[in-house]
Amino acid sequence: MTETQTSTTPVDPRHAIDLQSLADWLGRAVGPLAGPLEISKFKGGQSNPTYLLKAGEQSFVLRRKPPGKLLQSAHAVDREYRVMKALAATEVPVARMYALCEDESVIGTMFYVMEYVEGRVLWDPRLVEMTPAERTRHHDELNRVIAALHCVDPAAVGLADFGKTGEYIARQVARWTKQYQASETEKIEAMDKLIAWLPANIPAGDETRIVHGDYRIDNVIFDPVEPRIRAVIDWELCTLGHPLADFANHCMAWRIPPGMFRGLGGLDFASLGIPTEREYVASYCRRTGRDGIDARDWEYYMVYNMFRLAAIAQGVLARAVQGNASSAEALQTGRVARPLAELAWGQVERLKLS
Repeated sequence: MTETQTSTTPVDPRHAIDLQSLADWLGRAVGPLAGPLEISKFKGGQSNPTYLLKAGEQSFVLRRKPPGKLLQSAHAVDREYRVMKALAATEVPVARMYALCEDESVIGTMFYVMEYVEGRVLWDPRLVEMTPAERTRHHDELNRVIAALHCVDPAAVGLADFGKTGEYIARQVARWTKQYQASETEKIEAMDKLIAWLPANIPAGDETRIVHGDYRIDNVIFDPVEPRIRAVIDWELCTLGHPLADFANHCMAWRIPPGMFRGLGGLDFASLGIPTEREYVASYCRRTGRDGIDARDWEYYMVYNMFRLAAIAQGVLARAVQGNASSAEALQTGRVARPLAELAWGQVERLKLS
């Protein structure tokens, strides 16, 4: 369940990095290095490869665009760098940003270097090795931090122009439809149905906040001991958008079975000390000053996010087939596109009957 942030593997020769070129750049951009530069790759992750850099007693984290042919607008590490730098003075815990390198001649792709944050990455939201009380505290902390993010005024932190405002869902449905179709490897009937249904059923009203886009338990670093988040990571999908769509993306875990993307669906929450979906939503509403969320709107946001995740999984599968995916588990991850789409369409059919 728990891995330290230092769980790494050797760098795949296909994604090799010129250490001398990188060391020279680090010396100029960050400061003198305390020893020879060493590199290893963090385990997990399907998007932007992330590496641990060591130079004597110094430790840094490098995150880069993957090599190879990429979908347009994907893997925007410069946007990750900007949003974390902007959030440094807020209640949202983020790593310190050191420098962004847009010169692809240094290591072959754009990258940035940030602080190495010591702590725990918890891969399974069931938190099977914890007591019920510990599970309660860790999930409450997850809730606190996403609520804090959605309370940040984008303009107040210099992010007023970080994305378009208005019609966020419509634009996202169109974007992920395009990205899914660009990476399609086989016909998935449920995806085609969702592509038709989603644009025609967008909830009324709109809001604009900073959205993470992939906030989940394994995209935060907890303190080594306390149930406190020290850094939110993996901001690849961040933009300005509807906070409820972002929160529903996080809450998908309550709808997805444990065998699919480490879901929580069907568990005995009371005995485990994990809040139910209803309780978790109520805590978020209290922290963000909401009276509640319309039930049908909430179901739409859930369906939309399952569709979006299926599109992302399809992109992972396509990159795996091309041979430039970030993780060895990419094929397995990619194959959940179909069951996710079918789960989403099943929710639409139930919504039609309600």
